[in-house]
Amino acid sequence: MAKTNWTAIGAGAAAVGAGLALFSQWQGKRAERQVPADGKFLDVDGARLHYLDVGEGPAIVMIHGLGGQLRNFTYALSDRLPGHRLVIIDRPRSGYSTVPAGVEPGLKDQADAIAQAIDALGLKRPLLVGHSLGGAISLSLALDRPGLVSALALIAPLTQPQTEVPAAFRGLAAGGASKISRTLVANLLAVPVGTLTREQSAKAVFAPEPVPADFAVKGGGLLALRPGNVYAAIFEMQAAADEMAGIAARYGELQLPVSVLYAREDNILGYQLHGEQTVGEITGARLELTDGGHMLPITQPELTAAFIQRARTAR
Repeated sequence: MAKTNWTAIGAGAAAVGAGLALFSQWQGKRAERQVPADGKFLDVDGARLHYLDVGEGPAIVMIHGLGGQLRNFTYALSDRLPGHRLVIIDRPRSGYSTVPAGVEPGLKDQADAIAQAIDALGLKRPLLVGHSLGGAISLSLALDRPGLVSALALIAPLTQPQTEVPAAFRGLAAGGASKISRTLVANLLAVPVGTLTREQSAKAVFAPEPVPADFAVKGGGLLALRPGNVYAAIFEMQAAADEMAGIAARYGELQLPVSVLYAREDNILGYQLHGEQTVGEITGARLELTDGGHMLPITQPELTAAFIQRARTAR
């Protein structure tokens, strides 16, 4: 029986790994060329935030979801909110916002960074808009800094702990066990696989609504295919699993207007758990339902803008 040549197998595996890592880095740089930074940078404790600051009037701060970037809001929604100062932020470690090496900002950490940005920019009790995971971070900020914001407008928000991982994100969830596994998945596997399955994954997130043909660039979708952004998304899924129960347990403390918008056919987060149950736990909160999927800021910008305007004036 021939002996197994472990040296050759090891060398082959190393070569494959190096090739995957090089492809991942190349794809990330390609995404950056196609979707460059749009805004300014602000240093706060623990993060350097990339943000867009446009318009004049009452301030609205906008926080995107898992794997997203500020272009999720500028794609079609921000132009439908005239008469406001819009501050649209890449969450720490997402888009072009960065953190020091080795730092893994959880939901509370990200809420604190955004609160610091609100203070640094001199915003006076802005309306806080959060989409998906950005909704959880908005709720965390409002709980820890009562009085800093005037109201919450939550679009398809994550608001409750849940054990089932949405089908669109199960591949990422598999890499969340440790920092080593997150690093390996983010730098070797997720980008090549994600490149091959990008259209299928986008369809799963947008369903039952269609994915706009220009979402990858105009909506910032390509930036999700960078190793650093993949790592952040994997970690944030674990952080949400660890932190959401503590956030949800405090909803009775909220004393500001909270408005929630959900689509009945959302395939990522269910409106019954994250909409109906949560609104029932927050005094005075209100829920609006519509038809459609999870990506309402992109697929239904006029309806979403009208919801935000109503949330701004809610009492």
